[in-house]
Amino acid sequence: MRLWTIHPQYLDAKGLVALWREALLAQKVLQGLTRGYVNHPQLVRFREQENSSGAIACYLRVVQEDATRRGYQFDIGRIVSTPWNGVIQETTGQLLYEWEHFLRKVATRNPGHHGALQKIIMPDPHPLFVLIDGKVREWERSQKVLI
Repeated sequence: MRLWTIHPQYLDAKGLVALWREALLAQKVLQGLTRGYVNHPQLVRFREQENSSGAIACYLRVVQEDATRRGYQFDIGRIVSTPWNGVIQETTGQLLYEWEHFLRKVATRNPGHHGALQKIIMPDPHPLFVLIDGKVREWERSQKVLI
């Protein structure tokens, strides 16, 4: 499961579809509707919110909007209607770590898309996240590159 800090606009088609599926799974986990993935580190920052269901719903809405902009039909009815208007602080180190991770993944599966992304030094975060200075988060499982 990877709930990207980077804005979904950067994801290729496979990445966007995978994010949609994984965020929907995260929504179920946060609602207590699954037995698996309950301790997944990607959920830490959502669980820290007073209204974790609302936070993941907000995250999903942005993914769905980006998909619609691209001509995909992601079912908005799958997103819980829990309102939430907060933001989550995330570190620049985490964002840049994920950006490098994403670039490595997309270089293999979609070299053309990878080439278009090479000029971006600081990607925009998903609008749910407000950037603060800091390193890669402790909950990140694979910290090969520390920023």
